[in-house]
Amino acid sequence: MSTRPVPGASGTTPARGTVFREAMLGTLRLDEEDRTRPIRLDLTVSADRVMRPTGTTDARATGRIRIAGWADDPDAHGELEISPLARRRIRYRIAFTADGRRVTLDGWKSVTPRSPVASMTVLPYTLYEDGAPIGTGTLRFPLTTQLVPFLASFRFPRRENPGALLAPRWQGERGRTEVWYTTLTDPATGSGLWLHHELTAPADGSEPYAHGWAAVFPKDGPVRHARFGPAPWTATEAGFRADGITVEPGRLTGEADGGTLRWKLTERPMAEPLFTFPRWSWRRPLLPAAQMLPAARALYDGTFTHDDTTLTLTAAPGASARIYGHGNARRWAWLHADLGGGDVLEIVAAVSMRPGLRRLPPLVFLRLRRGGRTWPRRSERAAVGWAGAGRFRAAIGLPTWTVTGRTGLRRIRVEVTQPADRILALDYTDPDGAHAICRNTERADAHVLLERWWFGGWRTEREWTLDGTAHAEVGTR
Repeated sequence: MSTRPVPGASGTTPARGTVFREAMLGTLRLDEEDRTRPIRLDLTVSADRVMRPTGTTDARATGRIRIAGWADDPDAHGELEISPLARRRIRYRIAFTADGRRVTLDGWKSVTPRSPVASMTVLPYTLYEDGAPIGTGTLRFPLTTQLVPFLASFRFPRRENPGALLAPRWQGERGRTEVWYTTLTDPATGSGLWLHHELTAPADGSEPYAHGWAAVFPKDGPVRHARFGPAPWTATEAGFRADGITVEPGRLTGEADGGTLRWKLTERPMAEPLFTFPRWSWRRPLLPAAQMLPAARALYDGTFTHDDTTLTLTAAPGASARIYGHGNARRWAWLHADLGGGDVLEIVAAVSMRPGLRRLPPLVFLRLRRGGRTWPRRSERAAVGWAGAGRFRAAIGLPTWTVTGRTGLRRIRVEVTQPADRILALDYTDPDGAHAICRNTERADAHVLLERWWFGGWRTEREWTLDGTAHAEVGTR
């Protein structure tokens, strides 16, 4: 059994990135119409380094685009080229869906010292479909209402390489399990996908083995799944590799059940990592287990074939996650919800198997990434509160489970429904040989209500309803 340094444990400080939000208003005139339509574009822009005004910064953009009577897509995404001095332009390329058509907004602000304000706030653009122009328009940044929120939104978070977080953490210890899993939703068909890859090091010291499964949850039709392995574990620096199945930075490939299930996917991270449990618990495994997402949100392209059906995925939203620990909890609930516009909610609520902890109510780890900011600020706040007071609470059951909690001036209520006809029940085996049952669905429903205390009462700050696009599971012994 080989050992290696734990990735990310060296104390090296990650580089800083840049995140900000921008809103623009304007008009669009389609070539096939003789009228203009109002348009609004709300973006969260993220770069992997501190933005340099004198250089060129490439950045990712996610958000929502609304065009009156034609489009309202909360999953718009694309790139920005920010080069106000070096190239004297700020270019936007944003892809979105409008009336079932896949289109791209392409334009740039031409920066000039003769008109600094107008050139930095006016964005002429062209709409393209399949490479052909279909309309033109202009977006404007409203200084009077958006300048202060724009400036206040700037942050410079620590940046970590998502690919480096895929590296195995196991160092040869007995009684450990390590998981790489990916869940996503095909926007074209509504199907949910689940890829689970696992390393198990038995507690009795026998040889470690790799195994897992793939599952597809069609919108119309029964759930289909197949297992792969067990196979000998082969150490790799990149991620997971066993029995022809690979997980490595930017790529997932494999097949199961004699090739009746096959997948070949590319992964594009669209956000910074999200540590559902405290960040220190991933670097120093002192808790029974820890979970995190190398990127809070990712887009997937490629194919997934089951039986005689092939799904062709284009910018399918989802995420890959990691688990490392001693085994499964006594009871648990999990949710990954892509809320649109780059917003993501991740929840793990669990009861530990350890003596003294198994009698406690579920500990809740809740992380809401909204507008580039994560709430609660520290994950410990939801789980333990202040000396035990003010913990978030979970009521775990099926078909519906809930999580509620409050911190500062905000409170949240999450209700997750896993319909029986969308559930796949699978047996989990811990390193000590104990068993648990996981009931998973990649087509769950969820309702999320975020409220804020304002002048003597609670008022709705945001509300999201997901119909068949949430990813959730409940586990029991």
